[in-house]
Amino acid sequence: MLPIVNNTMRVKQVNVELVKTALKALKFGTKSTIANATGLSVATCGNILNELLERGEVIETDLEQSSGGRPARRFMYNANYSYIACIYVSNEGGVYRTVYAVTNLTGETIEKNSSEVEMINYEAIDNLIEKLIYRYENIKAIGIGIPGIVHKGVIGAGDIKELVNIPLAARLKAKYNLQITVENDVNLTAYGFYQKQHHEEDKTVAVVMFPQGNCSGAGIIVDGRIIRGNTNFAGEVSYLPLDYSREEQVKQTKNPEAFFPLIVKTIASIIAVINPATIVVTGGLIRFDMLEGISKGCETIIPHEHMPQILIEENMQEDYINGLISITLESLTCDIQLIEKRL
Repeated sequence: MLPIVNNTMRVKQVNVELVKTALKALKFGTKSTIANATGLSVATCGNILNELLERGEVIETDLEQSSGGRPARRFMYNANYSYIACIYVSNEGGVYRTVYAVTNLTGETIEKNSSEVEMINYEAIDNLIEKLIYRYENIKAIGIGIPGIVHKGVIGAGDIKELVNIPLAARLKAKYNLQITVENDVNLTAYGFYQKQHHEEDKTVAVVMFPQGNCSGAGIIVDGRIIRGNTNFAGEVSYLPLDYSREEQVKQTKNPEAFFPLIVKTIASIIAVINPATIVVTGGLIRFDMLEGISKGCETIIPHEHMPQILIEENMQEDYINGLISITLESLTCDIQLIEKRL
């Protein structure tokens, strides 16, 4: 009997998430409009709405106006039912910085702050989370952006040596019993940029970052999904065979003109492998006046008809934090497709 019980619970999970997703999109909804949006029966939607109403995740609003007959009850999603905390850390030229944002369940910012710190290690992140949870007891998920490789919650090579080999996700989950997401910074930036475009069709997009004094990296989005690879190594373009070791590449960043050929070869390599519609180039080494040189340099390697749109963005902090917010909110939602595959 256990498989049947498990399947029943999974079906209910899927249905609850469908109702919540529909209600967020509709802003207001009756049982009938939600049933139409989800494909569920009116009775099923009514039962789920009653459960969500009872725990405060849904709010009942004014009755729907009716030209005749009994007016229908209207519901809206309670965006402040719980919050998420998003934190990202950086090391730019030896300057350590933490940025955090607390948002509600529709991504509306409740509090945001940025500050320089002496050191970033596990304790510094843990202390910040502790302060935020003390201020906002209804935080249900935490997202953390890291400038480095993140594999199974453990931080590998990156720009902050104090975090290398730290199982950040596991330690924080064990302490706070919350949903914890730890993700690479460039992946998050690419995801935030992609979502901002509101593409009508799925596109392939890459964001390539060339920071001052650190190794380059890329975030790749294919069909709206972050491409992480088998061990979350996808996008680590500083490991490309560019005739310079990673240490030598970092030294070359002190001389942008000498580093320019590496920029072109890196971008051309990405074009050849994933054939993106758009490549965004960013980072401390990048200036707007480089666009023409980068495009012409790539066209000496890549046929013109396969060249993507190349954009230069000098500051993508908002894309970064928005990508982190989106990923953290998604972590609270059960993976409907995954559950359906298991049924």
